[in-house]
Amino acid sequence: MPYRIAGIDVHKKLLAVVVSDVEIESEFQFERRMFGSNPEQLRSLAAWLVEQRAEEVVMESTAQYWKPVWGALERYWKPMREKREGVRRKSGTLHLAQALSNRGRRGRKRDFVDAERLVKRLVARELTLSFVPDAEQRLWRTVTRKKYQLRRDRVRLHNQLESLLEEAHIKLSSLVSDLLGVSARRMLKALADGETNPATLAALAHERLRATPEQLCDALGACTDLKPVYRRLLKMALEQLQFLEQQIAQLDQELATLLHPHQDAVQRLAEVPGLGVDSAQQIIAVSVGGTALLVGGRLSRRPKRRHKLQPPISQGQPSHAARTQSGG
Repeated sequence: MPYRIAGIDVHKKLLAVVVSDVEIESEFQFERRMFGSNPEQLRSLAAWLVEQRAEEVVMESTAQYWKPVWGALERYWKPMREKREGVRRKSGTLHLAQALSNRGRRGRKRDFVDAERLVKRLVARELTLSFVPDAEQRLWRTVTRKKYQLRRDRVRLHNQLESLLEEAHIKLSSLVSDLLGVSARRMLKALADGETNPATLAALAHERLRATPEQLCDALGACTDLKPVYRRLLKMALEQLQFLEQQIAQLDQELATLLHPHQDAVQRLAEVPGLGVDSAQQIIAVSVGGTALLVGGRLSRRPKRRHKLQPPISQGQPSHAARTQSGG
């Protein structure tokens, strides 16, 4: 039975797909087909690959456009190849190739030629492949990365707030260790609401704050003649920070819900000195192999290294492999 591999050149709206038998001595003979990228066309692509008896599929990691293609094939094509009779070891395997490893000659880009090159280089072990976790872990990664972006936005707004206060001659950051702590927030909120008396603002500080009331009054002295535009900008910054913190808290809850079935693994990793629950969740979400690296010591979901030699063609498997890197 021939062993056929499909190559997909991914675009935003179109997919150039080729399929060929790779267990032949002569030149590959490719079947070509163009598909759209909408859900209905992706289901048609999966059905066509089943019809063509494609055992493996390789595609290029073009921006984010490969993700719906991967998801559709993972849902509609992969189970059908893995459950049929006489399945081979690598049947139903999806490969994601890094674009740099599939570069062709300079000149005009040709879609089908690029897809054919993917197949040829996969067989010749010349592609650099990215590890793509299962659908469940991909969702963990999406939530974790969004939370990371929001935290970076919070740090950026914190710096902008300090710059605004310095421009307005409010030297509060020189006396408090955390500009977004309880004491500083009380004073900044009152300042944004129109308070002009430094002593009133200083009285809002927590009793455990090291700075004395006299020092606070001196640092807040410029509030007596602060321009209204600074108060409005300060209020906008505080509202943005509050909104970001609410979103971060929502994502914390979302990630905790997603990882609830693996709570034992999270708690076990959180016991490592220097780590906590939040760090443990991030490690599990983005690590290669996911929770299989932690639960019961099993490594069954760890991706296999693909630089090892594969069985020769005479044993019923195409002789191809590639370097694998983490991605997706």
